[in-house]
This record gives sequence, C-alpha cells and structure tokens, in this order.
Amino acid sequence: SDGSRCSWSPPAGCFECCIKCLGGVPYASLVATILCFSGVALFCGCGHVALTGTLTMLENHFSQITTDHATLTIVIQTMQYVIYGIASFFFVYGIILLAEGFYTTSAVKKELQSQFKTTVCGRCITATFVFLTYILGLAFLGIFGFSAIPVFLFYNMWTTCAAMKSPMANITDPDSICVDVRQYGIIPWNATPGKACGSTLGDICSTSEFYLSFHLYIVACAGAGATLIALIHYLMILSANWAYLRSSCNQNEYQDIKTKDDDVEEGGSKEGLNSSYS
Repeated sequence: SDGSRCSWSPPAGCFECCIKCLGGVPYASLVATILCFSGVALFCGCGHVALTGTLTMLENHFSQITTDHATLTIVIQTMQYVIYGIASFFFVYGIILLAEGFYTTSAVKKELQSQFKTTVCGRCITATFVFLTYILGLAFLGIFGFSAIPVFLFYNMWTTCAAMKSPMANITDPDSICVDVRQYGIIPWNATPGKACGSTLGDICSTSEFYLSFHLYIVACAGAGATLIALIHYLMILSANWAYLRSSCNQNEYQDIKTKDDDVEEGGSKEGLNSSYS
C-alpha cells in the first residue's frame, strides 16, 4: 500500500509466556547455587594448588629426607583426592537442589491455583533434602574451621619474617628467631632440619611457594565460608518450601472434608424435600 510502513510487534501471548516463565524461576535457589558453585570452586581449586606448594616448600626447606615426610605426602595426596570428590559431589548436588527449587516453586503456585495437589513422595523428598543439607552444613562448618589452620600457621610465619625485616625491631641476633614446623605435628621430630632461622627464614618467606600458598589458603578458606553460607541459604529455602507444601496439603485436606460435608448436607436437604412432596 502507498505510504504505509510495516512494523512488527511481538504477540501478547509471547510476552505473557516470558513473564510466566520468569515468575517460575526460584531466584533464591539460583542465588544459592551460584554462591555454592563459586565457593566450592575457590575452595577446591585454591586448596589443591596450595597443598602442592606447601609440600614443595617443606621438601626444600624443612624436611629434605623423603622418608621423614612420607606420611605427610600420603595425607596431602589423600586430601587432594577428597577435594576432587567434594567438587564433583557439590556440582551434582547443586544442580539437584536447583531442580528441586524449580519443582517446588511451580508446585506451590499450581497448588495455590488448585491445578493439582502435591504428593506425599514430593514432600518426603523435600524433607530428605532438608536433612541432607543440614548434615552437609555441619560437615562444611568443620571444613571451614580446618581450612583456617594453615592460614594461621602461614600468618605466624609471615609475621615473624616481617618482624625481622622491620627497622623498628632492633634485633641484634636474627639467628635466634626461628620457626619450627615440627611443633605443629606436620613433620616428625627427627626431620632434618625441621626449622628455619634468621636469613634462611627470610629467604623462605620470599619464595613464590610461600607467597602463593599463603594467599591461596586465604582464598580457599573464604571459599569454604561461601559454601557454608550457601548451604545455610539452601537449608532456609528447603525448610520454607517444605512448610509451604505441608500447609497447602493441610488446606487441601480441610477443603476436601468441607466439600464432602457440604455434599452430604445438600443430599440430605434434597431427600427431605422429596419426602415432603411425596
């Protein structure tokens, strides 16, 4: 047609569908999943590299005989395998909880709209996730506390080196300042040399292994804390979802009983009317 212009506008049904889909997204579970994945990635990735750097530093400066730290090597390797398992498990568990969040959000909305009723199996699954998340939260609380131990040890060593280098320290005999890692139970007492003093300690603090491991332990501890917060967030979400489902179930049972009572009363009134006319 002359002078007319073609303009395209999205159909109203598409816009309403997008709004409906966005309304069904469990944003709380999504935030918790992102926080959980980020925390686990930081804890596992940084913890794995930090453990390797710690073993290298001990082998080069504190325990130069392999047999002295053979047990420590096995422990560190075992911890690294455990880190692989934690990363894999939480990747799967986070996806499952996110899917459960999608299911519960849609189930509650549809039940409120009386489109269908939740089943006992669905409520049991949610209760199981509440219990499992609670156990995992307690476990990661312990992991968070355990991950703070190497941060404390490296911090003590770093502050000792900083005190030696400080011009305000006025240290007359630097060799009298030592760090003995044997007292922490990391290596046995017969390990050679087992401790570092004076300039040797300062050189250790200047190595890349020490600097990188120290900061990676800090990040790993922060990642464990983020994962713990995510699990607490998950626990609150699952508890709220279970309460909603349980409340909806009780409401539906009440409505069913009320409907049956109304039907019985209506049937009795009809029978009374029929008998009066007969």
